[in-house]
Amino acid sequence: MESLMAIVIGILFSIGTYLILSNQMLRIILGLSLISHAINIMIIVMGGLKTGGPPLLSNSDRGFTDAVPQALILTAIVINFAVTAFLLVLSYRTYKKHGTDDMNNLRGNEHE
Repeated sequence: MESLMAIVIGILFSIGTYLILSNQMLRIILGLSLISHAINIMIIVMGGLKTGGPPLLSNSDRGFTDAVPQALILTAIVINFAVTAFLLVLSYRTYKKHGTDDMNNLRGNEHE
């Protein structure tokens, strides 16, 4: 299972990197979001895909699952959502002001 997840993480990283290297602002934002999702999956896989009981005090001898990776992922998802929403609003305002979302035109390099 970890091998399959490693392949999925690699695919998400490569697609996200491809999107970040494009000239359109919306693709850059989507690439950042994809890389963030890949990192979230990587943290879950590094935390271990094991089963067990909740980390509560009881008299059972079952193994406990580690709650730290899930807490980190939940925090990362909320932060990623807020950053993506902020970047989308910033991109919309830039498009309304300048009339383009092409990064070369926004920099002043109009070579295409």
